[in-house]
Amino acid sequence: MNKDQTNGNVDQLKGEFKKQYGKLTNNESKEAEGNMDKFKGQAQEKWGDAKEALSKTFNDRRD
Repeated sequence: MNKDQTNGNVDQLKGEFKKQYGKLTNNESKEAEGNMDKFKGQAQEKWGDAKEALSKTFNDRRD
């Protein structure tokens, strides 16, 4: 697991927390902010997945 994957997971958790907090407090702005954080985290995790796959492919070919 690389840094982008870890940060993506953290952002997803943070976003889910904000989203639930926004629902609980009836704060649509906080709920929307949570959705954006969650989406950002998913994108960052996918980027980390791609980087790791590319690195693995490169390392496998070197060996």
